[in-house]
Order: sequence, then C-alpha cells, then structure tokens
Amino acid sequence: MQKKLSLYWVSQIAGWLSYGLTILFFASILDKQLNPIFYPRLLLNLTLGILITHLLRQTLHRFKLRPPIVANQWWKMVLILFIFSALYSFATSYLADLLKLYEPGRKFPIGRRFVFSVVFDTPLFLVWMSIYILWHYIEFANLEAINKVKLETIIKELELKTIKSQINPHFIFNALNSIRALVDEDPTRARQAITELSNILRSSIQVDKVEVTTLEKELSIVKDYLALEYIRFADRLKVEFKIDQETLANPIPPMMLQTLVENAIKHGLGKQPGDCFIKIISTFEADKHILKVQNNGVLLETESDGFGLQSTRERLNILYRGNALFEIYQCQPNQVTAKLVIPIKK
Repeated sequence: MQKKLSLYWVSQIAGWLSYGLTILFFASILDKQLNPIFYPRLLLNLTLGILITHLLRQTLHRFKLRPPIVANQWWKMVLILFIFSALYSFATSYLADLLKLYEPGRKFPIGRRFVFSVVFDTPLFLVWMSIYILWHYIEFANLEAINKVKLETIIKELELKTIKSQINPHFIFNALNSIRALVDEDPTRARQAITELSNILRSSIQVDKVEVTTLEKELSIVKDYLALEYIRFADRLKVEFKIDQETLANPIPPMMLQTLVENAIKHGLGKQPGDCFIKIISTFEADKHILKVQNNGVLLETESDGFGLQSTRERLNILYRGNALFEIYQCQPNQVTAKLVIPIKK
C-alpha cells in the first residue's frame, strides 16, 4: 500500500512538472523576454493543479468510480470532472487576483478570466482523468489475471479435495454397498442410483472447467446426492425445498450448494442421533440472490473452518471481488444456517 501511494505521488508531481516545463518551453519560444509574473503564476497553477487533482482522486475513490465503470457511472465522472475543472479555474483566477499576478494594464474582470480558464483548463483535467482511468483499467486487468489464476488453483484444489475427501472412497463404497443391496430387491432403483453416482462424479471432475453454473443444474446434482443418501439413511433424512422459480436460471459457482448440503448432512445426521431435517431455500432480495441450507444441530467453532467452507469463502471473494457473502451461524437453539449472498449480474 505504501509503495502504491509513493508511486502515485511520484506520478502526480512528475506529470504536473512535465506540464509546467511544456508551458515554459512554448512560452520561451513565443516570447523571448518573459514577464516577471510568469514564473510565480506558473508555480501557483502547478501547486493548485497538484492539490485539486489529488482532491479529485479522493472524490473518485469516495464514490467508488474505478474500473470496471458501468454505464450509469459515466455521468457522475463527467459531472465531477467539470466541478473540479471549475474549482481549479476559480482558485487560479481568484488567487492570481489576490496576489496581483497579472500584467499592469491587462487586468480583466475575474468573471471573464474564470470563463476563459474553464474553457482552457477542462481539456487539461480531461487528460488527467483519462490517464487515471487508463491506469486503473491496466491495474484491473492485471488483478483479474491474478484472480483468475488463484481461482483456477482453488477450484483444482476443491476438485481434488472433493474426490479425495468430500466424495471420497468411503462415500463411494457406501453408495456401492447400498446399490448392491438394491440389485436383487429393486433393479430399477439400483440402475437409477448408479446414474446418480455417475452424475455426481462427473460434476466433481468438471468443476474446474466452468466458473459458474445455473442453480437449476446445481440443484439437479444436489438431488442426485440426496437420493444416494436416502438409500443409506432411509427415513432419518428429511429434506424440504423452498425454491423461488425465478432464481433457477441465476448463475452460482458449481458444487458450492452441494458442499453446503453435504456439510449439513455430516453435522446434522452423522454427529447426532435421530432424524436430520434439512431445508434448502433460494430467493431474490433486492439485487441479491440468497441461498440458505438449514439443518438441525448445534454449531461448534471448529465446524465453521473446514476445507469445504473455507474454499467457499475464497471462491466467492475472487469471483465477486468481495461483493458476495458467506456465513454459517446458529439461527435457533437446534438449527444451523449456512447462508450465501450472491450479487445478481444485470
């Protein structure tokens, strides 16, 4: 952060000094004998330029006007550009008048000088803002490339962990034993169970090939997973879906909902006697997609930092640049909620 700030000030001062040297060069060519007020007037303009463009930068940061810039933000940038250009023109005109930095006999009314300054200074501020936008677009592109590499790494780690741990040999053996028991009793259901297991394995292997999938496809995998768990736990597993139909087409990261459902079964059924009640909720709230997986049980501190939940946080942070939220909490004395809040891309 300190290095980035130092680079900004070096660029800011160097840019304005280059502008000042350019003005000095052309002035010396056009006028062999410069007026004595030229140098203090130029110094005043450069000092005010550095200060006011720094305030302009702070304002742009305050309103979060940084790439990627969406359509409805451009008018704000144009408005801010004209405001600060006018502020610079007024400050230079007023202080030049106050310090008497004008040629004797050539003093124009301050209002007239202000209008002239706005006309000539606005292109200068437009160049400054163009450099600002270009700089941040390059920085954004580099950050996107870095985040893409990080995301690919996390997804590959998730895939390996899913195959080795979440959909591990223990789970596969249990599923196959359940299917074997069905071969004689219910051959049709056994064939269906094999298809469900195949779908889950295929999805876990392909998770690194796409960044997002639709909720509808993700629910299909979740239902295949639950169907296999029904075979193992029979009547102990109770699942309720409360899905807003409008959310089915919304994109979400693949295997993320399945991870939360698996975590809910693990802690709601595997670590306590009795039935496990799971509720999967999907709805829109304002410009957010809310996904909840609820299960009965008590949340322990160590249970919120497992690999699956930690990878969920990291993937959300990279995919949505900090605009998504994941939390797991005890919502009632005997109910735990895992909640995803994903921004809706318009």
